[in-house]
Amino acid sequence: MSRIGKKPVVLPSNIKLEVSDKNVITVQGPKGTLTQTVDPDIQLTTEDGQITVDRPTNQKRHKAMHGLYRALVANMIEGVTNGYTIKLELVGVGYKADVNGQVLQMSLGYSHSIYMQIPSEIKVSAETLKGKNPIVTLVGIDKQLIGHIAAKIRSLRKVEPYKGKGVRFEGEAIRRKAGKAAGKSKK
Repeated sequence: MSRIGKKPVVLPSNIKLEVSDKNVITVQGPKGTLTQTVDPDIQLTTEDGQITVDRPTNQKRHKAMHGLYRALVANMIEGVTNGYTIKLELVGVGYKADVNGQVLQMSLGYSHSIYMQIPSEIKVSAETLKGKNPIVTLVGIDKQLIGHIAAKIRSLRKVEPYKGKGVRFEGEAIRRKAGKAAGKSKK
């Protein structure tokens, strides 16, 4: 059995969960509503304030989907209850971030500014404190969407290993490399 798949998901009292005939899950909470389509082979049962995910056979495909859908349901419940926050740090001289509505404008060391339209489901903010690196904060209820947007922003300027410049997640450890001078030996 899948260790993650067989763990029941606890349903908080302020969350409403509905499973339709076509295996579409709708989760409503204080932060919003999320929907997810589930494979028809996977069964979801709700009893005693817990949701359990069951699979019909031990086929490799069913085993894979068992843990996947349990994790997706748990992420949906966490999202509509507490929400998700991702902070990105812009490390580099002259790196800036600014938000106008749902448009994120960044200067990342290129000859031009980068403009990125952020989906309306995500709240975006940018702050720059004196003496610190600019921080872009993404807040939303959909873990998959917020992670995708954060990865897209990070891909605009990946962290390079020599000086550590680029866009990184806050608190991310970067493996640094020694430069050319470290390889030379004195004779």
